[in-house]
Amino acid sequence: MQATTLPPRTTDLFTQGLELQTGSALLRFGAARPRPADRIGWSGDGAVAWLDEPRGHLWSVGEPAAAAALTLRAAHQLPGTVGEFTGPRGTDELLARHLAVADPVAWVFRWTLEEPPLHPAEERVTELDEAHHDELLAFLHEHSPAHSTGPGSSDVSLWAGIRDTDGRLVACGAMSSLRDNGAPLMASVATDAAVRGQGLGAALTSWLTRYAVRRHGFCTLWQLADNTPADRLYTRLGYRNEDPCVAARISTH
Repeated sequence: MQATTLPPRTTDLFTQGLELQTGSALLRFGAARPRPADRIGWSGDGAVAWLDEPRGHLWSVGEPAAAAALTLRAAHQLPGTVGEFTGPRGTDELLARHLAVADPVAWVFRWTLEEPPLHPAEERVTELDEAHHDELLAFLHEHSPAHSTGPGSSDVSLWAGIRDTDGRLVACGAMSSLRDNGAPLMASVATDAAVRGQGLGAALTSWLTRYAVRRHGFCTLWQLADNTPADRLYTRLGYRNEDPCVAARISTH
């Protein structure tokens, strides 16, 4: 891979037809078409990449070597801007030959076009509004400290939860969105450890999936690659597992 000193340019991410290929669902569902005026992108040799500039996060899909080359190009063309990236599995190892890559995490980008089978406990799911934000925040801090999305996030369109017979929140989850095009993204699903094994997380996940599919025609989510219980649940609900990714930071030290 060779860096270039040419200034960054916008590009059409869809000229190669990658969005139609297995392993490129993040492009198909997550990148706006037509191109937003302020999006910077790179394309070529079987990969595309696009920048979430406010976060300094570069997304890419395609062949790992080509994706790593585009990530390297972006990092050199926009020094100090690209601080982290997500790409096809293996991108981190290839990029580490040229840049300091830190804290790699293996993910799977999962998606479904179908409503899941109805879960009996879905009838217990209720929508939660701003009046419940403090309750949701406390619940997430206790039961899911590493949650990706919190109450009040501008990306979230809906919070939902399940309560026990005493009215205490025992499960929650959000319908968030992918930044580039607003596609539905399930996030921050959490269950009280004291009631795990009762299917409440499955009911909430099923309910949120159904909500997204009925309104948008699909639903997406991120799953840690080594989360076996989540893998079984999402597979049972019909989520495809074809898009292994890796996320990491580009360290300047």
